[in-house]
Amino acid sequence: MEAASPETVGSDRPEPVLLTEPAEGVPPVVDTPSALRAAAEALAAGTGPVAVDTERASGYRYSQRAYLVQLRRDGAGTVLVDPIALRGDLSPLVPALADTEWVLHAASQDLPCLAELDLRPAKLFDTELAGRLAGFERVSLGALVERMLGYRLEKGHGAADWSRRPLPEDWLVYAALDVELLVALRDAMHDELVQQGKLAWALEEFEAVRTAEPAPPRDEPWRRTSGIHRVRNPRQLAAVRALWQTRDKFARERDLAPGRVLPDSSIVQAAQANPKTEADLVALPVFGGRQQRRRASMWLQALRSARRLSDDELPAPSTPNDGPPPTNRWADRDPDAAARLAAARAALAEIAERHRLPVENLLLPDLVRRTCWTPPEDRSLASVTALLREKGAREWQLELTAEAITNALQATAG
Repeated sequence: MEAASPETVGSDRPEPVLLTEPAEGVPPVVDTPSALRAAAEALAAGTGPVAVDTERASGYRYSQRAYLVQLRRDGAGTVLVDPIALRGDLSPLVPALADTEWVLHAASQDLPCLAELDLRPAKLFDTELAGRLAGFERVSLGALVERMLGYRLEKGHGAADWSRRPLPEDWLVYAALDVELLVALRDAMHDELVQQGKLAWALEEFEAVRTAEPAPPRDEPWRRTSGIHRVRNPRQLAAVRALWQTRDKFARERDLAPGRVLPDSSIVQAAQANPKTEADLVALPVFGGRQQRRRASMWLQALRSARRLSDDELPAPSTPNDGPPPTNRWADRDPDAAARLAAARAALAEIAERHRLPVENLLLPDLVRRTCWTPPEDRSLASVTALLREKGAREWQLELTAEAITNALQATAG
């Protein structure tokens, strides 16, 4: 399958070719140990990078496990692996893919569930991140395939319940198409990055994604309940916490997405209404449904436990924050810090525009805020560079931004 020529990638390029099925058809799903061993041997005998993708069931299941793993490599074709049928044992793939560059789109979304299967790349190319660094406004897989290769992918099942078995044929077509052109896209994006002089930057970014440590669990994840800002007092916050924790335990034990057990909006509504009886509870929207009526005693018990707490046991109105305050308060609390942040943002916006980069990829906004709020004591270029590096800035980012950040910090130095 040939890519569209570079001359057709502009605004006058021809209509993209709709790709509705894989060129070699949809392979049978690998769901037995013997089939997995055969697939691993074929992949090991292939050449070049291997395209990798996964399908999860985030909106349906509590876990973020992979329910399908798609792979494609020249000489091996496409492989669709069912990790559920194989009880999570994909060990034959480990040596087959060792020392091979993996090509993923938005790799940070897939790497955690692949790591659960002991599948970890030794080298990574992220086509979505490559598109961001190339300065493209649209970086979805479909948008990049259309722009760089001249094909339009048949889409439509990304948000499906991939825990379903057997998987429908049209879903398998969709899954196979996600890796059909991924290596070709990798090659096109590689050439684009070389042309723009950004390949070295991209390689640093890919390695940072590949080696990133898992984010630590949040101290109080219940505070992310949607609509919690409408809860006005600690007693109601305790009710939100109790309902959230009860829902989380129930959802985890049954591997259900928490939002399918009870919507966030219903948690907030119950915390505000504070129903005392089952009749009061089921009178609330959602709680009157058949499933929620069966669970009414569970939700009531959570609410009663919150009411029994002493004042000392109630949650604080807000979580402690080790970072700077919201930026809209800087002007009042520290005008010099506000001036530093304004200068830094202006400088970074100019650098990002000059190099056709999203400013958030140039330097993480949170890192900029923290540096401007609490700068190094001497505000020297060496100190600023060391601080940014310590907080995770890559070398290419330091080369572009360290001096500009230093100048912004020095602008308000006493």
